[in-house]
Amino acid sequence: MDAADRSFTLALDGHEAVLKLIHAETGSYRLSVDGIPQSIVSTSHPELLDWPYVRQIGRLLDAAAPAGAPLRCLHLGAGALTLPRYVEHSRPGSPQVVVEYERELGEAVLAALPLPPRHGVRMLYGDARELAERAAPAELGAPVEFAVIDLWEASTVRARVASREFYALVSRLLAPGAVVAVNLLDGARFEYARRQAATLAAVFRHVAVVLAESPTSDGSDPLDNVLVVASDEPLVVVAQPELFAEAGEGPGEPPFVLHGGALESWVGSVPEMTDATATDSPSPDDPRFGGD
Repeated sequence: MDAADRSFTLALDGHEAVLKLIHAETGSYRLSVDGIPQSIVSTSHPELLDWPYVRQIGRLLDAAAPAGAPLRCLHLGAGALTLPRYVEHSRPGSPQVVVEYERELGEAVLAALPLPPRHGVRMLYGDARELAERAAPAELGAPVEFAVIDLWEASTVRARVASREFYALVSRLLAPGAVVAVNLLDGARFEYARRQAATLAAVFRHVAVVLAESPTSDGSDPLDNVLVVASDEPLVVVAQPELFAEAGEGPGEPPFVLHGGALESWVGSVPEMTDATATDSPSPDDPRFGGD
């Protein structure tokens, strides 16, 4: 099948998904939902990670176990399976569970861009919160050594998958010392990301926040991905900051990592999010972010 034939447009319930070939040489595709990019994946070079936050998670995955050793992973949110493909490429046969709400989209992506033979990826279709509440831990891959939480409904993270109670449900699936990486989108004064950091700190002993650059003092930071990393054991990105040396916006532009006292000062007195108080993530069109 010709690579260009793998592109598709799919009407979902209230949304439109588009898979588009963007670079023929590497077989790279971009998956978008309602015009919001969700994933970029290379079919011929799954080690290529395009966006900074994805590269940062990739570096954390690299450091989570000896090179080539299998790693038990849970991916909440599938997209085009960029990170499951990366793990399969770098750690063949790793047992991975991928949770995707939209079965039709997940099956369309896998039909267009199949996983390699003898892969260790198992798909589960359904609501991530409901599965975390009712599924047996083993069904979700427990004991999980690395969990990626990337639960977007187009441009929104819903409150029910951003609360202390939700993260506690995820924590019961984890092996000792497991790492959790949560992808967010925020800017300006980072009110949402700061509350998420406070929420994860209520569940895990160690938390770090990865920003594109040092936050400004006047709250004028542009909208960008924010990666929150959590574990009950000390985080490798704190002990080895060089891990992210090539995982920033460009060469020689490593991201800015907040941890310890600096993170506590940045978070300040914002409250954690519970099921009773959690909010959806802010809209990318929020005027606070300087959009038109």
